[in-house]
Amino acid sequence: MTDTDSAGETGMRRVHIVGIGGAGMSGIARIMVAQGVTVSGTDAKDSRRLQALRAIGVDARIGHDAGLIHDIDALVVSTAIPESNAERVAARERGVVELSRAEALAAVMSGSRGVAVAGTHGKTTTTSMLTVALQHCGVDPSFAIGSELNESGSNAHLGTGDIFVVEADESDGAFLQLAPVAGIVTNVEPDHLDHWGTFAAIEDAFIEFAVGIRDRDGFVVVCVDDLGGARLALRATELGVDVRTYGESHEADYRLADAELRGIGWTFDTVHNGVRLGEMTLQVPGKHNALNALAAFATGLGLNLPSSELREGLESFSGTRRRFDFKGQVDDIRVFDDYAHHPTEIEATLTAARDVVGSGRLIVAFQAHHYYRTAMFTEEFGAALGLADDVVVLEVFAPGETAIPGASGQTMAANVPLAAEHVVFEPSWSAVAGHLVERARPGDIIMTLGAGDIGMIGTEVLEQLRTRDVAS
Repeated sequence: MTDTDSAGETGMRRVHIVGIGGAGMSGIARIMVAQGVTVSGTDAKDSRRLQALRAIGVDARIGHDAGLIHDIDALVVSTAIPESNAERVAARERGVVELSRAEALAAVMSGSRGVAVAGTHGKTTTTSMLTVALQHCGVDPSFAIGSELNESGSNAHLGTGDIFVVEADESDGAFLQLAPVAGIVTNVEPDHLDHWGTFAAIEDAFIEFAVGIRDRDGFVVVCVDDLGGARLALRATELGVDVRTYGESHEADYRLADAELRGIGWTFDTVHNGVRLGEMTLQVPGKHNALNALAAFATGLGLNLPSSELREGLESFSGTRRRFDFKGQVDDIRVFDDYAHHPTEIEATLTAARDVVGSGRLIVAFQAHHYYRTAMFTEEFGAALGLADDVVVLEVFAPGETAIPGASGQTMAANVPLAAEHVVFEPSWSAVAGHLVERARPGDIIMTLGAGDIGMIGTEVLEQLRTRDVAS
């Protein structure tokens, strides 16, 4: 994909992105710049991502300003930006084409062989694993991921190869606007019901995703350990989709076999049609990540890449930002941060943390994301957090949303099945680090969980641990 081809097909030479600091938007901006597009954008506050974009020539500003909307071919917005936004209003008045995030992503993928990673959980890590594996095979794929790869420090890249690996977001139906020739579905669970309304609608959307790939003569890799995934695999197969299944299930085409913990990561073999394809040992914790690696492995094989090089690439994978992200260690107390914001994700993350902590204790701070998800899963959140030894629950992170009665951090804390002295509801963000440090002792793990701004607490935790260590 050349710069000229991309610009010629889309007709875009100058693009303005509203909310450019978001994970998805910043990735699109990076790729557009690499394709020769002049990119500007705005966001509500400064961030590390905005600073990185400025370093590659993006005019990234703080605050929205209608005066910035001039001499542009398109305005790119996410569903989080209201129609009343001053830049959107100015663009409409001037007849500027408005693109959704998904439409912009589809535009920059034009001319590539797209590989889309979808599912309720595990998208970011699986997309990242597949990208690193392809790179190890000598393929230079383009990629757009919801977090930064540890290997490159970036969430997006315009490669020289013809493969484009993308994290496909189902939250607002955006994944249906892409046109991949291969796909992964890690799981299908009820979530984002504020958009979809019912779980049945979500399942139908994944069927539409799979059928679209069928129509492009591609294949879909689906986890059949997940009930929603198993239903998808069955329905899609009946509709003529080339479905390749994976999981621990003996029904899976690619089966996780002889999995065991080795160090912090899992070692396993892959069995395909009764044939063992070779042992793999991961650097990242969690059995769920062994399944993510298996999905990436099966997909790479489907792209006709060599199994030995795919395996070596997956074994070299060291993780992504905010996915079991090690922040530091003081006095034999390790601090991690993770994006987990759904009960299934929390359960998987804390189960993995149990493997890592050994005889130590898990001290967890959690910040729920969205009132609707809190209301829907309050009991499930409580049960998942009960895998920790001590829990601090923050108030729900839901900027701009209308509160739902009973959907609160306090209600969630009351549902954690631990003794009262091991659970605290703390509405003050600035006080959370103190609670965590107070409870921690050598050998423990402190972990922050959630999709909001909780990821920034780890730095304060480490500072307070150092201060405590000096004082003692």
